[in-house]
Amino acid sequence: MRPTLVTGSAGFIGSHVVAALLARGRAVVGLDNFDPFYAEAIKRQNARDAGAHELVEADLTDPDAVRAALARHRPETIIHLAGKAGVRPSLADPAGYARANVVATAVLLAEAARAGCRRVVLASSSSVYGNNRKTPFAEDDPVDAPISPYAATKKACELVAHAHHAATRMPVACLRFFTVFGPRQRPDLAIHAFMSRIARGEPIAVFGDGSMARDYTYIDDIVTGVLAAADRIDDHGYRVWNLGSDRPVRLDAMIAAIARTVGREPIIDRKPVPTGDVERTWADLARARAELDYAPTTPFEEGLGRQWDWMRGRL
Repeated sequence: MRPTLVTGSAGFIGSHVVAALLARGRAVVGLDNFDPFYAEAIKRQNARDAGAHELVEADLTDPDAVRAALARHRPETIIHLAGKAGVRPSLADPAGYARANVVATAVLLAEAARAGCRRVVLASSSSVYGNNRKTPFAEDDPVDAPISPYAATKKACELVAHAHHAATRMPVACLRFFTVFGPRQRPDLAIHAFMSRIARGEPIAVFGDGSMARDYTYIDDIVTGVLAAADRIDDHGYRVWNLGSDRPVRLDAMIAAIARTVGREPIIDRKPVPTGDVERTWADLARARAELDYAPTTPFEEGLGRQWDWMRGRL
């Protein structure tokens, strides 16, 4: 059986997808460039925790390197999770985000077609919805008003994928992830950062009045959706699916839940809402439920408990 190639395989979501594929008995090749956005040692540990698999170090913006990797391994499926993440950092480096997200995706899709890959699943983001007034967000809602460079690159990736499918007929799934959390979460993300700082008795920066809300989605539910999309995209050609929890949580409620989980009261450092932050995210899951049998099962506080169990031995 030809392998599945997972890009960004040493990252948070990527390492969990690799582990799930290995648990299914699949041959897996990981590809990661170990971008210094956060510590390489964390990513190396993620790759080890995922389980035994071949790991290729390559930059997706280098067509020669991508071509060589695909020619050697001949993957049947590519799950493309690599890229620069984060709304706020993208404001400081919009060109870097465009290269790492849009250029890399265009290179990967072109080389996938050249190598005879059967299908591609790629990570998009709930950020593409911007501050849409209609909630919950559905896949056919307008997404032509991004408010950060990161969101713009993710929408651009969807357009590149659509054009690729139109030209090659290769099935491509675009998955709009809604705020993923759980063990191995990136250290810069709010839940990880808040747990660490609250546990140490340090202040946490809270932007706005606490009313911003996010559709927090536990990593195991996301992975289930990713694998379902890989299994079913052949029936759809090109398709966008939301992967969220359909249970938004306000920022102030999230902080209170983390405080209960950690067992310590937070010290709040109130700050203004930064440019690029959306007011809320909320996934309409009707399409994903109907077409992927996607049904998230992990309650928010249960997921927090699992993440804290993983984190507290590492603080």
